[in-house]
Amino acid sequence: MAMSVGAADGDEEQMNSSINTTPLVDVMLVLLIIFLITIPVVTQSVQLTLPKEINVPTQTKPENILLAVSKDGDVYWNTKKMPDMEALVEALKKESIKEPQPEVHIRGDENVRYESVGRLIVAAQRAGIAKVGFITEPPAKN
Repeated sequence: MAMSVGAADGDEEQMNSSINTTPLVDVMLVLLIIFLITIPVVTQSVQLTLPKEINVPTQTKPENILLAVSKDGDVYWNTKKMPDMEALVEALKKESIKEPQPEVHIRGDENVRYESVGRLIVAAQRAGIAKVGFITEPPAKN
């Protein structure tokens, strides 16, 4: 009985120096499956009933207050420029005591800062105005 303990010098096999990627692929597939299962569970949100969008044409009434904000942040009551926010609040307070209370419609330039429009809303709130609306243009139909 003969037994081969080692290879002869001429028959020596080449050393395998490549990386076995099979375990790596297995681990990556398991991680992918875990993430696919857990992501819908993580992205939960509070159940809400959101308001439906409606586009109601503006009903222009003479008692409505039309405020406009230019792109520079200047505030106009119809076509009259208001000197400052305090004057606007005082003028709105005079209108808020009328019965029925008029609505405030805000028109803002598309390039105006949100801060300027927010100041108008705060001024209407300080004056006690109950209804504030925004005037926009409908999107162009192609």
